[in-house]
Amino acid sequence: MSEHQEPVTMHLPQRPSGFFKQKNTWFLSAVRSFKATMDRSNKRPAPDGDCDEPTGKNTPVSLTHPVSPPLKRRQLAPSPKGKKDTVPPSTSTRVFKSPFQLTKIRDLPPEMNKDTVTLKDILGDPLISECWEFNYLHDIDFLMSAFDQDVRHLVKVHVVHGFWKKEDPSRLKLQEAASRFPNVTLHNAFLPEMFGTHHSKMMILLRHDETAQIVIHTANLIVRDWANMTQAAWRSPSLPLMEPPQQDASQEEAKIGSGAKFKMDLLNYLRAYDTRRTTCKPIIEQLSKYDFSAIRGSLIASVPGRHRLDDPSPTRWGWAAMAQALQAVPVSPTKPEIAIQISSIATLGPTDTWLKNTLFRSLSGGKNTTTATAAAAATTPQPPSFKVVFPTPDEIRKSLDGYGSGGSIHTKTQSAQQAKQLTYLKPIFHHWANDSANGTQLVDTTTIHEAGRKRAAPHIKTYIRYGSNSNSNSNSNSSNSSSNDAPVPAAPPSVDWALVTSANLSKQAWGDAVSPQGEVRIASYEIGVLVWPGLYAEGATMTPTFLTDSLGDGEGEVVQEGKAAVVALRVPYNLPLQAYGVGEVPWVATARHLEPDWMGQVWQHG
Repeated sequence: MSEHQEPVTMHLPQRPSGFFKQKNTWFLSAVRSFKATMDRSNKRPAPDGDCDEPTGKNTPVSLTHPVSPPLKRRQLAPSPKGKKDTVPPSTSTRVFKSPFQLTKIRDLPPEMNKDTVTLKDILGDPLISECWEFNYLHDIDFLMSAFDQDVRHLVKVHVVHGFWKKEDPSRLKLQEAASRFPNVTLHNAFLPEMFGTHHSKMMILLRHDETAQIVIHTANLIVRDWANMTQAAWRSPSLPLMEPPQQDASQEEAKIGSGAKFKMDLLNYLRAYDTRRTTCKPIIEQLSKYDFSAIRGSLIASVPGRHRLDDPSPTRWGWAAMAQALQAVPVSPTKPEIAIQISSIATLGPTDTWLKNTLFRSLSGGKNTTTATAAAAATTPQPPSFKVVFPTPDEIRKSLDGYGSGGSIHTKTQSAQQAKQLTYLKPIFHHWANDSANGTQLVDTTTIHEAGRKRAAPHIKTYIRYGSNSNSNSNSNSSNSSSNDAPVPAAPPSVDWALVTSANLSKQAWGDAVSPQGEVRIASYEIGVLVWPGLYAEGATMTPTFLTDSLGDGEGEVVQEGKAAVVALRVPYNLPLQAYGVGEVPWVATARHLEPDWMGQVWQHG
């Protein structure tokens, strides 16, 4: 609040009996009146550096800029500030904001935090009546601080965790924290697999105005993950109650990518928690009453167990869920590239058999968009190439939290089997920050699309299929260009589909190869959302955006029927990607790193 801004006081009438019951008319009218008063107040933008947590330190200015200067002739793509819209508003194009948002980075300037989201943005609505929070790590005090201060003691909060051993210190700590909040209930997920974890990251919100919302994201519910780590969130539209005689679609009617199929898969995911004990039955019963038709996306989830591929259930898990969904996704046949950007790599085996024959194969599917002409039919679609985006020790050292961020990013290279794994991963490893002096150098004239997250270490997980770039970097063939025109920066490649998920690169998350019995063994709970341009309009395209979620001035502009649509996709890393150099290796948290980070610290783990 500005020092010149008058505080706004919430004046409530005398409380009637039955105060604050769900759907209480008095409560709803009072809260809405207060929100309207706030909207009418002379609000001013928060000062620079406004954040949920104090910084505790002054960050060097250099950390918000490349450590190494760009090569001489390399171009930087125009900043969103002061430039024309990538897709100008018109009567022939509909533009849609990115379905994924990045979280706000505490120690970055406002221009790098445009269109970002905080935990308080998600949970701060005073109309929230109930919250189901699924995660791997939980800080109960941090979670509760995000709710509106006037109602946080009234919200029914359910925390679902994976600490199943009664003597587990993490479980005991969680119980002690929850005991301070009478409205918090803990639930431990059933984990039948020895090496499985409850890794899903999701919030289900119910509101007093009889709407619901699903939030699927990549951050643990701890302060560090929501401060200086790159994260992403997908938030569903507001979901109303179904009105009689409205009914859920049948399995045959629920098409992939529809809200009906999303609802079906989400309820089946929640039912997996009730295999041995009742955990999610109450929220399943409530969600079944809501209309999910506004959702555009496909739920890609994993639940522990051994799952048959010929199961009559419409819901598949792990890599099989991805393979099923991609059958409905149109993809480009020309020079496709799939970027797998993760924060952890498990032991995959001494050879790349599982990686190529199971995971990569499941990600390679899709509907070919080539027209059915004789020439096109004779053209064999090119298989996608794969890149794995993972930070090096130098990128961790230069990150905002220095070595402190490395505790959330994991792979191992010490054992003989892990060394063999590094051998087949090394050729496809690419940098997170993409500005390494020791990495493979990009072409001098390459246009760099700056995402603004190179110094915010990645805990985000994204899987994105890029298609061919229909826009040339050269203007030499344009009849409208003159010799005095400045070079036109190359547009980023198109996007065929994108997945934000909790799932890292592991068999535990995605599932092992099919067994001789036709089963896929999965160890962990994971959840994510797959989107693609065809969900928005027939013939739509998806375009990467950087430093913003938008392509134009408005979302879903009303235009003539049958015209084109363009969907933005907020990309968390710079493009193009930079491959590892000859001597570069991935960050290993279990190794010792004695070269000081930018704060002068060393990493003594191991």
